[in-house]
Amino acid sequence: MTPQIKALAVHLFTATGAVFAMLAMLAAVDGEWDLMFLWLVVAFAVDGIDGPLARKYNVKKHAAEFDGVLLDLIIDYLTYVFIPAFALFKSGLLPGWTGWFAIIVITFASAMYFADTRMKTKDNSFSGFPGCWNMLVLVLFALKPDFWVILILVSVLAAGMFIPLKFIHPVRTKRWRNISLPMALAWTFFAGWAAWVDFHPESWAHWGLVVTSVYLLFAGIAQQIIPLRRAT
Repeated sequence: MTPQIKALAVHLFTATGAVFAMLAMLAAVDGEWDLMFLWLVVAFAVDGIDGPLARKYNVKKHAAEFDGVLLDLIIDYLTYVFIPAFALFKSGLLPGWTGWFAIIVITFASAMYFADTRMKTKDNSFSGFPGCWNMLVLVLFALKPDFWVILILVSVLAAGMFIPLKFIHPVRTKRWRNISLPMALAWTFFAGWAAWVDFHPESWAHWGLVVTSVYLLFAGIAQQIIPLRRAT
């Protein structure tokens, strides 16, 4: 198999995320939240795999006709932002004006963030909250906190997209990657488990989601606070 075919295959693999997004949206329209999140977890897994494959097979060189970064951003906006925002609005977790407030803030702020050329730091982390609303909304479906808690979280994280706080990329941020990558894999497992049991309140998956989400949310900020030890 030629390098060009391998590189093109990576782009095609990335594009399957759009199919999973459509399947998730169809489930969301029917109010089948567990099925919607299962498809979003599959899309999340694809998003975690395609980056390393793209670098391994050098898609920028061997399949330069397609912009892999743009393709990834289009699919990410659907699966990380648009569909989760729709689910949050239609689920009833945010009544009345609070639902409208949340979807407007989430979709508008995320559109600006995804177009921001400063979104990546020198160590391949994210500058500001990277718009992972799919992760937040899944945890909210599992825990079902008071709507004021949800409203505060949405407001704080939306503002956090434009504050120079660091958020790790579990695959690309080298520092603590031996912890971050297993945490991201564990989050994916717990997310799939929680959706599979239709967010049963007694599922242990909820505790796993909380622990892994807290780490993934605050690890980058902790790295900003804790100085990096340099070899002497």
